[in-house]
Amino acid sequence: MTGTVGVVGLGIMGAAYARNLLKGGGAVAGYDPVEGARDALREAGRRPLSSAREVAAAAEVLLLALPSAKVLGETAEAILPALTPRHVIAEMGTLPLRAKEAARDRVAGAGAVLLDCPVSGTGAQAAVGDLVVFMSGDEEAAERLRPVFAPMARDIRHVGPFGHGMKLKLVANLLVTIHNLSAAEALNFARQAGLDLRMVYDAVRTGAGGSRMFDLRGPMMIEGAYEPATMRMEVYMKDLALIMEEAARLGAPVPLMAASLPFYHAALAQGRQREDTGALYAVLRQMTEPK
Repeated sequence: MTGTVGVVGLGIMGAAYARNLLKGGGAVAGYDPVEGARDALREAGRRPLSSAREVAAAAEVLLLALPSAKVLGETAEAILPALTPRHVIAEMGTLPLRAKEAARDRVAGAGAVLLDCPVSGTGAQAAVGDLVVFMSGDEEAAERLRPVFAPMARDIRHVGPFGHGMKLKLVANLLVTIHNLSAAEALNFARQAGLDLRMVYDAVRTGAGGSRMFDLRGPMMIEGAYEPATMRMEVYMKDLALIMEEAARLGAPVPLMAASLPFYHAALAQGRQREDTGALYAVLRQMTEPK
């Protein structure tokens, strides 16, 4: 990888991108409007910049790890004066496709190319470069991003025209939503059956009933340790809404997905907004323990 890579958004995912790029020997220019988030870059020995525009001026490859469609729109406007036809921008969030399309069209006015590049993986996976990147959009620009993503991901795929990355991410998150709840359900069932949960975890994880979510979130469920979160419950609710909106638009039946939603909402009702989504186990346990 050559040249400086800009990272705008230094939350759980963006900070992991920046750290892995630095570990891979790259140069990183980063910015986040939240002071605490900028500490991640300082801890890695780099000084964060003071605006997204400064990042765009310092780097021709930009990774956007942003929390909402509103922030994406604001960021596109902020970086516009610094953009050139040499800029390639990867929008890596789980955001409405229409917001990504609007940002793509806005930066195209400066000759820059924006790709839809969501990732599949938790914050814990991001920390160790264990992500899958779904690149979609201009293929030539996507090839330019491959060496940038290499320190961050174990699998980098170009999945088709712009927007196909986001559609694939919704498919992946539909499975994550269901498998996360099924892992919690299975462990709570095992607990009520009087089984040792660590034994259950070791016995099940490599068998036919195992899943990536059981593998990753099983330990935190057993330990009851949901902070710091690899994916906060309050953030993941946005992803659930996007899946259900797209399913309604397509007329696609999603019965297991729909059946999962009340348990995620119950987690919020119990005050678990900042806890990891693995806290669904605690929700089920609270429902089944004697009052």
